[in-house]
Amino acid sequence: MSSFFPAALLRNLKPDNFTIALLVTVALASFLPCTGQTAVVFGNITTVAIGALFFLHGAKLSREAVVAGVMHWRLHLLVLASTFILFPLLGLALRPLALTFLTPELYVGILFLCALPSTVQSSIALTAMARGNVPAAICSASASNFIGIFLAPILVGLLVAKGAESKSSVDAVLSIVMQLLLPFLAGQFLRRWIGRWVDRHKAMLKFVDQGSILLVVYTAFSEAVSEGLWHTISVETLVALSLFSIVLLALVLGLMTFISRRLGFNKEDEIAIVFCGSKKSLASGVPMAKVLFATHSLGMVILPLMLFHQIQLMICAVIAQRYARRKDDELDSGKVAA
Repeated sequence: MSSFFPAALLRNLKPDNFTIALLVTVALASFLPCTGQTAVVFGNITTVAIGALFFLHGAKLSREAVVAGVMHWRLHLLVLASTFILFPLLGLALRPLALTFLTPELYVGILFLCALPSTVQSSIALTAMARGNVPAAICSASASNFIGIFLAPILVGLLVAKGAESKSSVDAVLSIVMQLLLPFLAGQFLRRWIGRWVDRHKAMLKFVDQGSILLVVYTAFSEAVSEGLWHTISVETLVALSLFSIVLLALVLGLMTFISRRLGFNKEDEIAIVFCGSKKSLASGVPMAKVLFATHSLGMVILPLMLFHQIQLMICAVIAQRYARRKDDELDSGKVAA
């Protein structure tokens, strides 16, 4: 046991290719930010890429998987409650702590990430790694993303102060409908004709997914750098933001584990609840931030999400392996029925 944990920790502290690409993109925007007409061109390309992203997500989402998982409603309600109720409440409750170490602009970013839906790919992958209820994870994560398209902008409007640099509610709703919802619904409508093709070309979806995020990050940080981002964000602030993210994630993980056990869920369901209920989606969050917030405040808004994204992956990967090892021990000792 003593040799397992450090090895797992070291493996999962190693950044993946996409994290490295994010860091390179931030560095590129810091030293070579796009400005003027170039920024306008990049902004238009980013808008098209985001529309394509949500169109492909709509085409990929299986209605059968969602319908099949609806019967496990207690599990799904708990995951949704964690994502859209517990996270926002914790974000508000931790306000005194956040504003002690962080700027008000970064705290807006924290509230924004608290309003976002769960991830899909990583929630399912971690649940599978931990030998949890994968069908339930697929359903919960997919439902969270779909509901989040409608609910996240409403939560942002409720959580973020009116003085923050967010767009008006009418503009935000129209932007969400035009840039996110309509492409998503179009993908869902056309799934019967293009669904198999999309399923066979998952690499393309991954390319559009990650490419659109990198475009938004580049344009957002270019604008933020031009506005003096790195003159207002110190190393100490980044450390404080990382520690705050760890505290927030630890609270959610602990509470979801405790609640799922108190409600009598079995171990497989507990695993799905813990992982689906503790994630926040970078793939959905970055495009939504571009739609909901003014351009010059975008860098500050997505910075907490970017840090939280990597922290949740590293910590939850270690927890997933510990879950998997504990199941092996239970199977070896005959505590789990065949």
